[in-house]
Amino acid sequence: MKRKGVGGQVKIHYHCRHCDTEVGSLPFESAAEALALIKKMDAEEEEERFLAYKKDGTLSVRCICEQCEQILQQSPSYYTLKKWLQ
Repeated sequence: MKRKGVGGQVKIHYHCRHCDTEVGSLPFESAAEALALIKKMDAEEEEERFLAYKKDGTLSVRCICEQCEQILQQSPSYYTLKKWLQ
């Protein structure tokens, strides 16, 4: 996986898949470890659901923020909804 951004650096940005809040980002030094873990994903379709490569060389990872995780723990029926935040 040789995706490079500006200056040859890979940047990884984490956003909540429910509310689109930016959870955080990793600089190049930390990104190498994260990319190694991402490569271990078994199903390619799972990778496509959670990863997006942008033209500028950044990698966007769809995850879940703490607030949405708490809401889902309190209301597990929301898992059945495709989009539960408006």
